[in-house]
Amino acid sequence: MLKVAFLDRDGVINNDLGYVYQIDDFEFAEGSIEALKLLQDNGFSIIVITNQSGIGRGYYSERDYQVLTEWYIQRLVEKGIVVADVYHCPHAPEDNCICRKPKAGLFLQALSRHSVDLSSSLMVGDKLSDIAAANIAGVKQSYLIGEHLNSHLPSYKNLLACVQAHCDGEKILSKEK
Repeated sequence: MLKVAFLDRDGVINNDLGYVYQIDDFEFAEGSIEALKLLQDNGFSIIVITNQSGIGRGYYSERDYQVLTEWYIQRLVEKGIVVADVYHCPHAPEDNCICRKPKAGLFLQALSRHSVDLSSSLMVGDKLSDIAAANIAGVKQSYLIGEHLNSHLPSYKNLLACVQAHCDGEKILSKEK
């Protein structure tokens, strides 16, 4: 069974500039490449779980999204980082689909395709909806990036700070929140 780091994209892996769909606008977040490498080196498979409502709102196309996804996945491969899978919801919030976080549809898709050990897996997101979806899916460890004053979860500056806070030598600590 896989130990998985489920990660949101915008605001975690890359800077959230609002509806990022062009290569020229994609900027890896500070420390994210190092954090992804650290997760991978500690036995985590990386799965990206992302809402992409810009598709449903007509701001960009599914093809635009796929081109950008292929581009950033290739940049990560060049750094020695393998992303096991990417799941996205193309719907606008008003579509009320089951795949849009805070619903767990994207996680359920991942769980149906991959043999995941939920007790040793984790979720890192920048919104409470990321954490809610992970909780519904049964992910036991969830962490937030950015400032969240009304959250009971710890919040970290970025993905690297989060991973480093839970890293003990060769092993990510298994702390339930």
